[in-house]
Amino acid sequence: MTLSMLYGEPRVVTVGAQVLGEALERQAVPRCEVDWRPPLPGTAAALARVLADPRREGANATAVGRMLAARPMLTGVRPAHAVLGLRAGEFFHAGPPITWERASGPMRGALAGAMLFEGLAATPEEAEDRLASGEGIRLDSCHHHRTVGPMAGVVSPSMWMLEVTDAEHGGTAYCSLNEGLGKVLRYGAYGPEVIERLRWMGEVLGPVLAAALERCGPLDLRTLIAQALQMGDELHNRNRAATSLLVREIAPAIVEAAPDRAAEVLRFINGNDHFFLNAGMAAAKVSADAARGVPGSSLVVAMARNGTDFGIQVSGLGDRWFTGPAGVPDGLYLGGYGPDDANPDIGDSTITETAGLGGFAMAAAPAIVRFVGGEVSDAVAATTSMYEITMAEHPAYQIPGLGFRGTPAGIDVALVARTGSLPVVNTGIAGRIAGTGQVGAGLVSPPAEAFTAALDALADA
Repeated sequence: MTLSMLYGEPRVVTVGAQVLGEALERQAVPRCEVDWRPPLPGTAAALARVLADPRREGANATAVGRMLAARPMLTGVRPAHAVLGLRAGEFFHAGPPITWERASGPMRGALAGAMLFEGLAATPEEAEDRLASGEGIRLDSCHHHRTVGPMAGVVSPSMWMLEVTDAEHGGTAYCSLNEGLGKVLRYGAYGPEVIERLRWMGEVLGPVLAAALERCGPLDLRTLIAQALQMGDELHNRNRAATSLLVREIAPAIVEAAPDRAAEVLRFINGNDHFFLNAGMAAAKVSADAARGVPGSSLVVAMARNGTDFGIQVSGLGDRWFTGPAGVPDGLYLGGYGPDDANPDIGDSTITETAGLGGFAMAAAPAIVRFVGGEVSDAVAATTSMYEITMAEHPAYQIPGLGFRGTPAGIDVALVARTGSLPVVNTGIAGRIAGTGQVGAGLVSPPAEAFTAALDALADA
C-alpha cells in the first residue's frame, strides 16, 4: 500500500479551503471535491439526536407529502367578523404574538389605522393612546386563527377576507384583500386616503368579489400558481402574471354580478399587480397547515415576522414559536429613502417561501432582480441553494429555466442546521416610522437562532 502511494497516481479529496483545490487543478492533479460545511455553531449534539430519531424519516415523508398534495381553492370572500369571529377592539396581526409596547412603527401605524377604520378613534393620537392603554383591545397572531396577513398583516372585524379551502385535506385559510402598493395600511400608513380606500374595499370590492365567486364557482389556485411560475412570477414580490390569470377567470362573473360596479372593480385590480399575493398567501397557508402536527417531523410549517421578531413553527412541535430578531432587508429603495428609513422585516408573506414559492422560486422570475437588487444569476443561485435545506421538489410548481424542476419545498430544520444555509426571503420594506408606508424591496435572511432553538426542542422531544 505504501509503495502504491509513492509510485501510483495520487487520488486527492478536498474539503473546504477552495484555494488548495485550485492549486491542485493548476498542477493538473485530479481531485474529488466534497461540499462540506460545519453545522451551525453549538448545534452538533442536538443535530445528532434529531438525525438519530427513528421517527424522523417517516414523519417528514408524511408531513411534506401532505403539504405537496394540498389543493387550495378560492371558495369565498367574506367579512372577518363572520368567518373569524372578530369583535370590536379585536385585531389580528402578522408574525409571532407581540404587545403594543414591543411593536414596531409600521405595526403601530397599521393598528392605529385599523382603529380609525373601525370608528374606535377619531384621530391617530387617540387610537395610539387607546392601544397603549389596552382597554377593550385584544391583539393576537393571524397564524393562531388560520389566517395570514402581508406586512403588518392587521385584520379588523370589518375587513373582507379571501377564503381558501384545501380540496385534498379539508383545511381552510384566510387572508385580507390586497390594497396595492405605497401608502397602504399594511405598510403602516393611516392617512385619509388609506381609510377611504379600506371603506371602499369593504363596501364595494369585497361584496362584488363575493357575488362574482358565487357565480363562477371555486377557483383552482394551485393551477393558477403553477401557470404564473411558467410566466415569470415567483408569487411573493412578483404577481403580475398571477393577477392577470385571476382577472381572466373572474372578470366575466364580476360583470354579470355587478354591472354597475364592474368597471371600477376591474380598474382597481388592473392597477394592482400584487392583487393575487393575498390569495397566494392563503393558498400557501392552507398547504403548510396540512403538514402540521406530525410527531417527530422537523418540517417548518410557518415563517412569519411582526417587525420586531422573526418566528418559525415546526410540524412536530405544535403551535410553539421559535424566534430571533428580525433583520433589515438589503435591497432597492424608493425615491429618497435609504437603509436608515427601513424597518426590520415584517409580514406573514414568508408563508410563500415556506411552501416553496417566493425566494425559493426566484429562478422562475429573473425580472425580480429589478425590484430586490442583484443579477439574474443571483436569482438562479438563490433557488438552487434552497434544494440543500428542503425535503422535496414541488410536483406542480415547476421552473422552466431549471428544466422544469420542481421548486424546493419543505424546509427541514435539521438541514438548515447541518448546512448552515438559511432560507432565502424576498420582501417589501416598510418605513420604520408609523405612517410612512413602503420604502423599498429586497432580500433578508432569517435569524439562525430561530432554527437552532427549534432544533434543540426537537432534540428534547
